Parts: sequence; C-alpha cells; structure tokens
Amino acid sequence: MDTPKSNKLDIIIPAFRGHSQNFLMVLDGIAEEGALQRIEGRTNHIIWMVGNFLDMRYALGYILGLKEEFEFKDFFFQGKALDESFKYPSLQQLKEAFHKISPLVYQKLLEVSDEDLDKAFPMGMNIDFFPETVLNFVGMCIGREDYLCGQIGLMRRILGYEGMKYNFDKDLKY
Repeated sequence: MDTPKSNKLDIIIPAFRGHSQNFLMVLDGIAEEGALQRIEGRTNHIIWMVGNFLDMRYALGYILGLKEEFEFKDFFFQGKALDESFKYPSLQQLKEAFHKISPLVYQKLLEVSDEDLDKAFPMGMNIDFFPETVLNFVGMCIGREDYLCGQIGLMRRILGYEGMKYNFDKDLKY
C-alpha cells in the first residue's frame, strides 16, 4: 500500500482505493438504458448517482489543489437535483471521467501535508462538533462516495441485475 505524507490519511487512502474498486464493480454489467431508469419516478437514476460520485472526486481534487474541471459539472454540481429535461451524459462518458480524475486525486491525497489538511475550509454547516477543515471535507467526500455506491448497489438489484461481484482489479492503483 502507498504511504501518505500525512498519517491523518492512513484510513482515507485504503477507503479511496476501495471506493474506486467498488465504483467499477457496482457498475459492471449495467446497460446504458438501465442506468437511466427510475423507480416509480421517485428515485434518482444510476447516471445521476454516478455523476454525483464524480462530483465528489472533482471536489476532492479541487480542495487538494487540482485545477481539473468536471466536464459534466452543470448536471451534478453539489448534488444538483435530477432534472428529467436534461440529456445526461452516458455511463461510458462518466466512466472515462472517473479514470481521468481518480489517479490525479489519489496522488494529491498521498502528497498533502498535515498543515494543508488542518486549514479552514468553510462549508456553511455551522455545526459545533464538525470543524470545517480540509481534512473533514475529505472525510465528507469519502462518506458520500460510500453512500452513492450503496445506492447504486440497491438500484442494481431493484432493476433486476445480479448483485455486485467482488472481483477486485489488482492493477487498479487508485
């Protein structure tokens, strides 16, 4: 396993890599048309969930100093609500964006210092038990990714796909 410069990220590094694996495994076998299905018009579709996962990756990259911009930001920025009038990007386009941003963010996670992680990062939450720092924003992003992978996994089953298979890609280094 890679060792981050900051030991504050010892738990984040394996989580990030695990989420990368889960993201790809949970999407394995999902057809483009299936990725746009909603349940009784009440759920988000998988494309929306995938886009929000990527919005988290890009936000994480941004706070760590990357200047990469999410090509499909206008659809997903900060959990923007699903809009049925939009023509969303394809699952394939989103997977390509995932492979573009993820190794860059991973490298930044390995390089970030304690000093940078401790910097204030106002989020407007104003919760007394939650200091608004870069480190806590990193944790929020990781938590959101976890949640979204779970939602996609549930949608898989509801849409009639078999459960996610845990076929880890040992060559995926991010």
